[in-house]
Amino acid sequence: MFPPGVADAFERELGCTESEWLRELPGAVGGHALQRPAAGQAQVTIGDGCLHLRWTALPPRRLALIRIPRLQVEFRFEGVAAPVRQVFMSRFDLYLQRGGG
Repeated sequence: MFPPGVADAFERELGCTESEWLRELPGAVGGHALQRPAAGQAQVTIGDGCLHLRWTALPPRRLALIRIPRLQVEFRFEGVAAPVRQVFMSRFDLYLQRGGG
């Protein structure tokens, strides 16, 4: 979870494949318009602003015999106020949260 005030640009490493990411992305953005202008990119319209997403597959992380897929994702908000970014990312994170203990 983010502390108050989501930066307008940041990166994350996610433990998923690109196909998993693309399957979950429409639900994660909620009712916001989602466009895919090119491979490895998406744009989410948020009010009068937008969120630009770019991702790259990384080599899997190995833990003993387990292989965990990895995706490096860049988030860049443009024209989205800090409180709106916070609300958006809180919902986004909750949607993408996986089970566990």
